[in-house]
Amino acid sequence: MADHKHGEMDTTVQEETFNGFVTATIRVVIACILVLVFLAIFNS
Repeated sequence: MADHKHGEMDTTVQEETFNGFVTATIRVVIACILVLVFLAIFNS
C-alpha cells in the first residue's frame, strides 16, 4: 500500500467543484426568493 503523506494531495478540482456548487445554490435560492416576492406582489 502506498504511503500517504498529509497535505500533498492536489485539491484544486475539489475546491472548484465546491465553489461551483455554492454559487449554484446561492443563485437558486435568490431565484426562489424573487419568484416568491413576484407571486406575493402580483397575486390577486
